[in-house]
Amino acid sequence: MPIFTPIPQDEFVAAVHTLAAKLAADTDWKPDFIIGIGRGGLVPAVFLSHATGLSTLSVDFSSQVKDFADAPLVKLAARTQAGERLLFVDDINDSGRTITHLRRALADAGAVDGAVRFAMLIDNISSAERIDYTARQIDRHVTKDWFVFPWEAVAPAAAIELDATAVPDRIA
Repeated sequence: MPIFTPIPQDEFVAAVHTLAAKLAADTDWKPDFIIGIGRGGLVPAVFLSHATGLSTLSVDFSSQVKDFADAPLVKLAARTQAGERLLFVDDINDSGRTITHLRRALADAGAVDGAVRFAMLIDNISSAERIDYTARQIDRHVTKDWFVFPWEAVAPAAAIELDATAVPDRIA
């Protein structure tokens, strides 16, 4: 049975403010758009958009519906070729699978090196992928908790447990 750890709303908002401060402190790189990664990154992206004043776009990775996942990445890669910088936002960098997919798809579509970065509320330091900005770090070798973000807390308990156990390596 997984250990469910709720992330309270105030802790979530504080994490968004931490990410916004890190973006503001980075004098070498500024995004033109915040890209919410569906589904877990949509709410953090909107909050970060409000905190920074940057516009939000989105890609839907979790549904695995190709027209809503890969097709927008081709358009986003073209924007980098026009000189724009993109910050992809998600709730957690756990295994790195989502980031690997996004980086590969963007590169295949011709995204400009250095024009894409990633920000997460929580970064697993033992993930296969490294990110650029995070509010909190964990190590999945030590921390096996399943984090329940405020937008997930409205789901039935069975649905949360199903999500948590979908990839047993994360919490085992």
